[in-house]
Amino acid sequence: MFALPDEEINLSDIPEITDWSGFEIGEFFRPVKKPVSMRLDADILDWLKHKKNYTTKINTLLRQEMMKEKVSDQITTTFKQTKQRNKIAV
Repeated sequence: MFALPDEEINLSDIPEITDWSGFEIGEFFRPVKKPVSMRLDADILDWLKHKKNYTTKINTLLRQEMMKEKVSDQITTTFKQTKQRNKIAV
């Protein structure tokens, strides 16, 4: 059996997932937790502490930002690759 290079794999019948909002983080995967110490503005900390499980809320907010950045980076990379392919094709 042989493996195809990534660029030769036909993914046309598999839609790419770009919206992860319906997925539940942690349903099957539990990332390792690490204790940290950080300084936050007092008003932000007060707002967070009024939430149930405020440390979980902080983690969720940070994860959402991380995922937005990853998606943005993927879009930028795809755009650059497409632009490069179009240059080569011309």
